[in-house]
Amino acid sequence: MFTFSLTLIRHGETQYNRDKLLQGQGVDTPLSETGVQQAEAVGKYLRDIAFNNVFASNLQRAIQTAEIILKNNTHCSGTEMVLEPLLRERGFGVAEGRPKEELKNMANAAGQSCGDYTPPGGETLDQVKLRFKKFLKVLFKQMLDEHSRSRPDGSAASASHVAPVGLADDGLQGVPVHALVVSHGAYIRVGVKHLLEDLKSSLPAGVKMSQLLSPCPNTGISRFIFTLSQSESGPVLSASRCLFTNRKHHLENLTAAK
Repeated sequence: MFTFSLTLIRHGETQYNRDKLLQGQGVDTPLSETGVQQAEAVGKYLRDIAFNNVFASNLQRAIQTAEIILKNNTHCSGTEMVLEPLLRERGFGVAEGRPKEELKNMANAAGQSCGDYTPPGGETLDQVKLRFKKFLKVLFKQMLDEHSRSRPDGSAASASHVAPVGLADDGLQGVPVHALVVSHGAYIRVGVKHLLEDLKSSLPAGVKMSQLLSPCPNTGISRFIFTLSQSESGPVLSASRCLFTNRKHHLENLTAAK
């Protein structure tokens, strides 16, 4: 058995986010000034966590956020960031670059809810979930290949089950290896839903599923603990535990300063 943590973060704000315009994959914009401040804040919040592996979407807003997080980290000066196309935002087809309100109007015209609607040329939610499942397969194999032999103490039994209290290292006590992933709002929402509903991750006490599945704010943090075993066909997920989703404690001072 091998246990590791996954800390999943949405990129910082862009001007398109501020203007409520869809970006998807075809609009590749940098962080706004506020987005840089958010990335600095989440980087400072997580600065003492020694991330062994770092993955980011290969879109500019995610790369920039990940770079700022690593720059602020006290342990990650030599950590390589892997740019992973599987982590890109959901493709919104003809709706990219257009107001989110237009997507709602397109969905209404098609007689569908906005959450279920796929604009022409866009990715369906099932296609996004398939990409996330492919990334999990890559992640599990890499973590097991790189760390399982050198970290024999990484067992489910040694992982802490203390309830999260808002600290940056919540749930990491007794977990020997840590992965950081920086991605996008719609993609993260699909991924978290898969982890909670399809893979039956255990839930944090007293938190409703609807809260866990709410939209992720810019630089919102979600964290899961995975326990893997090795089989002839590759890694097998033995246990998955959700510690929290969409955490934004680090943004409180930014909000107060405005």
